[in-house]
Amino acid sequence: MVVAAALLLAVVIDSAQAGPDLGNWRVDADGDGQVTASLYATNKLITGGGALGYSPVLTLACRPGGEPRWSEWLQLNDAVSASRKITMSVMVDGGSKFDESWSVGPRGKLLVREGDDGIKRLVSANRLLLSWRFGLLSGRGEADFELAGLSEAIGQIAASCNTDPP
Repeated sequence: MVVAAALLLAVVIDSAQAGPDLGNWRVDADGDGQVTASLYATNKLITGGGALGYSPVLTLACRPGGEPRWSEWLQLNDAVSASRKITMSVMVDGGSKFDESWSVGPRGKLLVREGDDGIKRLVSANRLLLSWRFGLLSGRGEADFELAGLSEAIGQIAASCNTDPP
């Protein structure tokens, strides 16, 4: 009986210390103070050779003292053919699609959107669908994200970054 009570107490204490449920979000901080939360897409994209698939990664970031303070980016394994800007089609919670302009990062494998307005559109969302063109003849890419735990992840990022959530 004493052993069972001790085990129950250990479980209660452990769950009380677990913190907020971040779902599948992974929160990290790097040496310069930037705090990020990353999430893998629920779908897979087939690589250029067609042999392997991968899930794009959505990352939300906050830079303390930086401008813009907030940003989001999409990490790909295959490069887009655009060099500076790309049009990203966005659908939040199955609503209407709208277009946004994203910057193309190093080697065309990172698509970036600066500012907190992109993150604001996600705060109460459950699902995000991003779609873009890899190139003129190479078709479209699509990344589908289940956003469970997002508001908790944004709260944790903002607290670590010493700022208010967007």
